[in-house]
Amino acid sequence: MIYVCSDLHGYPIEKFKDFLKSTGFSKDDFLYILGDVIDRGPDGVKYLKWLLSMPNAQLLLGNHEAMMLACRFLFEEITEDSINSLTGTKLNTYSVWVANSGGVTVNALSGMRDKEIQYILEYLEDAPLFETVSVNGRDFLLTHSGLKNFREDKKLSEYTADDFVWNRPDINTRYFDGITCIFGHTPTVFFGDEHRGKAVKTDTWIDVDAGAALGLDPMILRLDDMKEFYME
Repeated sequence: MIYVCSDLHGYPIEKFKDFLKSTGFSKDDFLYILGDVIDRGPDGVKYLKWLLSMPNAQLLLGNHEAMMLACRFLFEEITEDSINSLTGTKLNTYSVWVANSGGVTVNALSGMRDKEIQYILEYLEDAPLFETVSVNGRDFLLTHSGLKNFREDKKLSEYTADDFVWNRPDINTRYFDGITCIFGHTPTVFFGDEHRGKAVKTDTWIDVDAGAALGLDPMILRLDDMKEFYME
């Protein structure tokens, strides 16, 4: 079976693992995390290390992982002096990440060996921007944020990375007819308080970002039967 979640943002990893296990997830199933496991909460780097050991899980690139990759120049040597010496474009790139709560990730990586950091960076460089899957005759497009600048006749290869990771749809946005787009990035409560902590579903898309970045619990969606799982 195929499970999907998004935007864990450093949510306590052991709590998430227990939640995932409670859904019936096993080694014979597959999990897609639709980006943004890092930043905000303290366990983001733990998720990256866990994913490196998970043959049946795949992280799609989120905007926070994209910001981390844009700052890979930091990881040659993460020290207070090296950060203070940043100027120009590098300083601006780093400042944008920190302004988006990247500091907790920088601090976690600073205590790791260079080889471990390189494994993580290589994993993120290979992380896809989207996946297409078919389950029980139903087609799905998985992305971090939906699709910015969407057109029905536009090929997925024509979209930019920013189109996949920085999009903010509104409730009236429509995507493909016959393909359900599943994404996160926008906490569902942004569509109205009645959606707090729950999925938002339209006839062309589903938002599964239940708001872990806001202190809420994540949700998990199983594509085989479209069952939604929430913490009790």
